Amino acid sequence: MQQMQQIPDVIKLIPLNFYVLFSSALFCIGIVGVLTRRNAIIIFMSVELMLNAVNLLLAAFSSYRADPSGQIFVFFIMAVAAAEVAVGLAIIVMIYRNIQTIDVGILNKLKW
Repeated sequence: MQQMQQIPDVIKLIPLNFYVLFSSALFCIGIVGVLTRRNAIIIFMSVELMLNAVNLLLAAFSSYRADPSGQIFVFFIMAVAAAEVAVGLAIIVMIYRNIQTIDVGILNKLKW
């Protein structure tokens, strides 16, 4: 009988170091976005970028070690992130309705 060749996983073709470097770069871009921007939506997107960088790294390590627990953990993180997006955008919309801007520098007026 002819032996079937196994198709290697795509994740195994790319070294793990590349995933670590790419995820680190995405996380750093997210940190810079949070620290330098004043727009609440851009800050919110930067936090999501950092979360996705962590998810990418978890999935890469999980696939590299052939352990599905990391990918299950990523699934639960994405479910929590979806709820976070819904609540966060609702808060941003309510802030915009009240003060007609989403600049975080203006939000210090909300203090007592």
